[in-house]
Amino acid sequence: MISGVWGKKVGMTQVFIGDKAVPVTAIDVSNWIVTDICTQDRDGYDAVQVGCLRNRYAGETFSKDWLKQRKKHFSIVREIKLSQALENVEVGQNADFLDSIIEGGAVDVFGKTRGRGFAGGVKRHGFTGGPASHGSTLGRAPGSMTGARSQGKVPKGKRLPGHMGTEQRMMKNLKVVKVESDAKIILVKGSVPGHAGSLVFVRKVVKAG
Repeated sequence: MISGVWGKKVGMTQVFIGDKAVPVTAIDVSNWIVTDICTQDRDGYDAVQVGCLRNRYAGETFSKDWLKQRKKHFSIVREIKLSQALENVEVGQNADFLDSIIEGGAVDVFGKTRGRGFAGGVKRHGFTGGPASHGSTLGRAPGSMTGARSQGKVPKGKRLPGHMGTEQRMMKNLKVVKVESDAKIILVKGSVPGHAGSLVFVRKVVKAG
């Protein structure tokens, strides 16, 4: 069985369920082509490799020459792990695995957070900063690095200013509000990591036991 699908975040909107407005994130899973099939005998594991076509080749008939120049024809190439080998799946066909995503079910969505560049301790870690009165000069500085007992060494893991964002994050147990099979769009309740157009992986929730 397939574990999930790759897609691109379109953005957020809202849909009405009864008399309630539900915030949802739209994920586009179109223009993905099966580029390779990994097997236990050849690769040591079962997986299906998929590639996202560049816009100029979207809608064209698949050609085996595309596999010789993957960077030219595919903007992204990723793998999807399989619990067992899939049947009736061939290289070159559309990676239409929406059947694995059940409307009304739950999914985990993986993505990278937005990049924020270099950030200070107040923005990056939520530090309070120094007092704004009584002559304090601390401002938004991080404060003391360490104590005298550590012989002046900065302890590992000390929260300091630095690069913020572009980290792998997962949103767990998001409800699948709607699956648009024709448009190949998945609507999940709530927000997911990343900016519009960023790559995300939608995985079926696996319940232990």
